[in-house]
Amino acid sequence: MPGASENAKVAIEEEVPIINISLGKGDWIAKEVHQYGGKVLATVTNHIHAKSAIESGADALMLTGHEAAAHGGDVTSMVLIPSISKRFPDIPLVAAGGFGDGRGLAAALSLGADACAMGSRFATTKESPLAQQMKDIISNPDNTESDTLYGKNFDGIPARVLKSASSSSAMKSPAPLPLVVYRAFNAAMKMNIIPLMHVIPGLITQWEKMYIIAQFGAATEQIMKATVEGNHKEGVQFIGQCQGLINDIPTVDDLVQRIISEAMDASLHTSIALSAKDIS
Repeated sequence: MPGASENAKVAIEEEVPIINISLGKGDWIAKEVHQYGGKVLATVTNHIHAKSAIESGADALMLTGHEAAAHGGDVTSMVLIPSISKRFPDIPLVAAGGFGDGRGLAAALSLGADACAMGSRFATTKESPLAQQMKDIISNPDNTESDTLYGKNFDGIPARVLKSASSSSAMKSPAPLPLVVYRAFNAAMKMNIIPLMHVIPGLITQWEKMYIIAQFGAATEQIMKATVEGNHKEGVQFIGQCQGLINDIPTVDDLVQRIISEAMDASLHTSIALSAKDIS
């Protein structure tokens, strides 16, 4: 993606302990990170990506199920986690997609994961930099797990977003090519996403790849309208199906303590239920 290599190089220079990579070969990143003792977490959505990431030097995998916010895969977490766990038993796995409370954590661990990521849930905490207006909308008790949309017409890659008039319009059909290119150029100029001198040659020599990048760049403005400005009417917000589990805006500490307590209760309940089954 535009700017990804530059961001990775900065993270490596700063010797960031853990770097999360996705959508591409990260062998050069892993090599640099391992030199200073850091670790690489690769986000994957299927066994092909998982195998490639491991061969490229990833220390752990983040398995992103279909329920996840933004760019998840076609396979649900319920199947993806045990499948990858069975194929690659020796690498640590972080479950992502559909997890928003302690019961989800307990479920992820029972499916074979070693940890659990809850992006949508932690995005709606008091410490999160997400716009307050979006936190209020996401945590509205009237929202359910059905209030999301999934498709590739928004930014060129299959993604899950919060249902709204703006996102519904964006998901109906791809934006016309001239509009995509115009918005991509604007994004490149405003945010330094990709050098302008690389855009035109890329469109000519690598049309399909550059078209996806152009769509991604064109979507940047709507994403920032939601996440930074809190403009739900004109912006588009990435969100997972677990938004149906989000009904408040706690502190991170309160949320973590709650998740641990819920996970322990869920595990105890499961143990009791299994014991009762054995007795009967």
